[in-house]
Amino acid sequence: MTDPKSDRPNLDLIRMVQQGRMTHDRDVVPSHISGNYWVESKPLTPTPPPTSRAGEWIIPTTVDAVDSLWHDIKTATEAGHLGYKSKVSTAPTHDQPASNARLIVVRTYDADDLADVARVEQALRALGVTTLRYERIVRA
Repeated sequence: MTDPKSDRPNLDLIRMVQQGRMTHDRDVVPSHISGNYWVESKPLTPTPPPTSRAGEWIIPTTVDAVDSLWHDIKTATEAGHLGYKSKVSTAPTHDQPASNARLIVVRTYDADDLADVARVEQALRALGVTTLRYERIVRA
């Protein structure tokens, strides 16, 4: 998606595509979709942009539980109670051998901001999440 006149990314086009995807993803039920591997949610009001030290809470779940849990996490994300983005897998990820496995990821803007990481963990636990782990996002 580069501007043919300059080799620079066409940021307006990228934003339009992202906005279209977010509009589509808002009403998706993860267990009923297979066309997109990940469904995403973002806060409805601006949040701090991610730094190069962003991290993520990783929440394993199953196809039987994913829709209800995703609804709660998506709602909290849109309300600004979690990180800068959340996403849910619509199929098992590469390291999940079980066909009914699903994954929800809640991204935080900076893994070094321990207070924010703890705040998001508390919010997830308040939603009933009991199994989760935190990882720094490794950028290639």
